[in-house]
Amino acid sequence: MDTLQNMRVFVRVVEAGSFTGAAQHLNTTTAYASRAVSDLEAHLRTRLLNRTTRRIALTEAGERYLQRCEQILAYVDQAEAEASDAHARPSGKLKVHAMTSFGQHYVVPAVGRYQERYPEVHIELTLAQRMPDLLDEGFDVSLTLATSLPDSGLVSQRLGSAFSIVCASPAYLEKHGVPQTPADLAAHTCLQMVTPVFPSDKWAFDGPNGEETITLGPATFQVNVAEAMAVGVASGMGVGLIPIYSAISGLRNGSLVWLLPEYTSQEMNLYALYPSRQYLDAKIRTWIEHLRDELPATLAADQEELRQFART
Repeated sequence: MDTLQNMRVFVRVVEAGSFTGAAQHLNTTTAYASRAVSDLEAHLRTRLLNRTTRRIALTEAGERYLQRCEQILAYVDQAEAEASDAHARPSGKLKVHAMTSFGQHYVVPAVGRYQERYPEVHIELTLAQRMPDLLDEGFDVSLTLATSLPDSGLVSQRLGSAFSIVCASPAYLEKHGVPQTPADLAAHTCLQMVTPVFPSDKWAFDGPNGEETITLGPATFQVNVAEAMAVGVASGMGVGLIPIYSAISGLRNGSLVWLLPEYTSQEMNLYALYPSRQYLDAKIRTWIEHLRDELPATLAADQEELRQFART
């Protein structure tokens, strides 16, 4: 028995004053309307309506039940309207995850521009190096950098790519010299980034001779956040592989120098991950569209700007 539907029929019968009038309004038969109320009474084991051939009248129990039905149906209608509105109009809380350094450089500015267009969306951004479990942790969208994605059942959209470059400070280079090839790095103090994707003691380069891999000696400094690596390199602690989005501000202000410009390393794809395409909430849909419109162009512009910092 569809109790909710029978409640709707019962309320309509009372409002119309007859089974026939209710049936006409609901575009159904009088027999159906009568059976719906009878089923409701049997379920409750209570008479709701007194019936004669000419009229119907609420019982005392029916009057009380009618009030509850009207309240319940009003709540249901409100819930359905809110759910439908969520599909049509971006509003409410949007819970987003992004990788730490990438999020600082690209996602935070994107949030600001998104909220200029959709001020009713309140974004809760979590920056973390790990990839979260979207369903268990309640995230709507995750922005993840990875070489490839495991089969997770999540919907993914590739938004671009990023890579790392070798950098050092001007003071370090003045003291220790400038490496000309990846092999020359063996003679330098190499700071190591700890990530779940790439081994910290091996640097693999793509360059004019294809792929070249060097093995580093014992680390004098290890860190797991690209921003901290950039600070360490800029302070003269050694040579480091830094993602371009963490290196570019240092290249702009001269605290970092790009070495081996013919070589790149640790290229990763940027993915937006979210649970489902079906009945996608408007705030998630518009956030993904905003990222798709903005991030690829921003990444490409930074990579184009990078060329002017190549050390000749």
